[in-house]
Amino acid sequence: MMGNKKQKTRKPTGNFDTLISSKTAVSGDVHFTGGLHVDGRVHGTVSSEEGEEAVLRLSEIGRIDGDIVAPHVIINGTVHGDVYASEHLELAPKASITGNVYYNLVQMAMGAEVNGNLVHRKEPVGLLRQANPEPAAQDEPVHGVSEDDAS
Repeated sequence: MMGNKKQKTRKPTGNFDTLISSKTAVSGDVHFTGGLHVDGRVHGTVSSEEGEEAVLRLSEIGRIDGDIVAPHVIINGTVHGDVYASEHLELAPKASITGNVYYNLVQMAMGAEVNGNLVHRKEPVGLLRQANPEPAAQDEPVHGVSEDDAS
């Protein structure tokens, strides 16, 4: 039939490789690939490996105090930090974000709240690195030539 095109809107969310359970609190940054499901608390940045098709899902009992950087993000819990979703962001009814949200596509359910800016971006996940650039590398001496020889 004409007009019955199926559109691919987001990555399937059924397989999660890693679970942070409700009885777990992590202090420090978390780096992941694949799927990460958070029922517990994380105090630090949660980020996927750049170039990976990773999914982060934060349940209604989960909490992240830090930034989130991943291509696919599903939030139904509490976030105190910025969210960088380069592909798809889903905000479920109990989602609560205090911080800025950078997204490519967003889906927001009634009841979800964002206390910060919503910023549409088409750039990849590297947004966090642009927002916090690393310091410039120091000049390294040329091997085989000391500073005394150069004068």
